[in-house]
Amino acid sequence: MLEALHDPLILIASDRRVTLANLAARGLFGERMTDRDLAATLRNPHLLGAVDAVMAGGASRMVEFTLPVPVERVFEARVKPFRRGGSGGNGSGDGAGGTIIILTLHDITAIKRSEQMRADFVANASHELRTPLATLLGFIETLRGPARDDAEARDRFLGIMHEQSRRMSRLVNDLLSLSKIELDEHTTPTSQADLARIARSAVAALELKAASRKIKLVLDAPASLPLVTGDEDQLTQVLQNLIDNAVKYTRDNTEVRVTLAPVTPASGGRRPAPMVSASVADRGEGIDRTHLPRLTERFYRVDAARSRALGGTGLGLAIVKHIVNRHRGRLTIESEVGVGSTFTVLLPAAVSVDEGAQVPRTAGSAA
Repeated sequence: MLEALHDPLILIASDRRVTLANLAARGLFGERMTDRDLAATLRNPHLLGAVDAVMAGGASRMVEFTLPVPVERVFEARVKPFRRGGSGGNGSGDGAGGTIIILTLHDITAIKRSEQMRADFVANASHELRTPLATLLGFIETLRGPARDDAEARDRFLGIMHEQSRRMSRLVNDLLSLSKIELDEHTTPTSQADLARIARSAVAALELKAASRKIKLVLDAPASLPLVTGDEDQLTQVLQNLIDNAVKYTRDNTEVRVTLAPVTPASGGRRPAPMVSASVADRGEGIDRTHLPRLTERFYRVDAARSRALGGTGLGLAIVKHIVNRHRGRLTIESEVGVGSTFTVLLPAAVSVDEGAQVPRTAGSAA
């Protein structure tokens, strides 16, 4: 039974020697941990101190500690005494009497990361709102004082205040949007959407912005593309966010290419589920690969100053990630410094059952 436990469990004799370690514990610390001093395996002083205190007759204790290798993980260790009756104890914990320590370890890495993300989120949101608010208050005080009768300064200050107000409005809208998406993330959409039509609409909406920097928006889509299972409004938000990001960061006089295509994943022994991919490629400066795993975190920016200057809230890719998760799709990011970046979304195709086979539905097929 102990072997089957998901959490690592270790039994420790009164001389601090490990007498038993279950499969999860051996997988974490190695097969050769039994009949050795606990300190040879776990060198955390707080944990060892808790074991010694409980062994000396103290009450159960709980200790958090971190294992740094191979990947940093945080554990909650519960140290409990099991005092056996009888007079046959020999002081080593091996006899009929004596005390053994039951040490269980619960991996709380995900919880700690979630707590840190929440703390970072609150800190970043507060900072993002505090800065434009301070700017607004500063200009309001100036307009009420020295610049009250200066028409030129008044117009300039009002323009800055307007831009700061728009920045706060974008941030609040993105925060509300992200909260709603996360609330619905466990509910898979059941409607069908025409990704080609959504892409055409997103490209048309951003053509003027792209043209102001002589950026050409190119849409590559087959004549017949399978429909996808999805929420049309949310998928519009995905493509608009990705295309808008690409326009912001690509070089002037280049192009942003949006490519749609049907995808059939490798089967792996089961009938493959048809998918549809949407890729947005820019010709910007590219992103160092060390940043790629964190790009979809809230408020994470490779270049914070540049992002704010371009009007970014730091939430666009987080919104994309959560929408894609809700659609049971995948988001991949490829980038090469000096060449550009490609963001690809894979979404399940809407299918009908035809004699046991999954047949993708196209925009022209019957519902």
